[in-house]
Amino acid sequence: MTGLRTDFAEFTGQRAEPPRVARYAVNEAMIRNWVEAVDDRNPVYVDDAAAKATGRPGVIAPPAMCSTWIMAGYRRYREIQELRREGAVEDFAYSRLMSVLDAAGYTSVVATDVEQEYVREITPGTHVTCHFTIEAVSGCKQTALGYGHFVTLRKHYLDEAGELLVDERFRILRFRPAERSA
Repeated sequence: MTGLRTDFAEFTGQRAEPPRVARYAVNEAMIRNWVEAVDDRNPVYVDDAAAKATGRPGVIAPPAMCSTWIMAGYRRYREIQELRREGAVEDFAYSRLMSVLDAAGYTSVVATDVEQEYVREITPGTHVTCHFTIEAVSGCKQTALGYGHFVTLRKHYLDEAGELLVDERFRILRFRPAERSA
């Protein structure tokens, strides 16, 4: 079964959703929580003197932490899931695309890969905003998980001055789970 639709061109290049603005400025407490959770012992993330010894003005956030700053939180996740259950569609391209995929039975999701280019270091006090664009939606593919479509989001993480911090491609597979034989 390959699905109902093969062309998603009207979504390609569209702004996926409104920009996500960090609820909090980058801060040392969150950086410390992150590095302890992933057991990253790089001292430039938690030790001001060590960071200054490398020519930095002070501690920096781990580059891979960029998405942490703009996460909406679990309450927003629950709201989105409730909207999906009700069949409601928010007025932006990503919500419309997810609705089309849901209606065709592609309701499961797995992140498949992420590519990040770190342009500038992120320092405490920075206010991060992320702009999302739908870069690509594949035709239906058969995978070990089932038939599905790969959706690639292009994300630009900016500081409060609009300067690029991180350029990211984030890819998910929205799929219809394969039927398992007993």
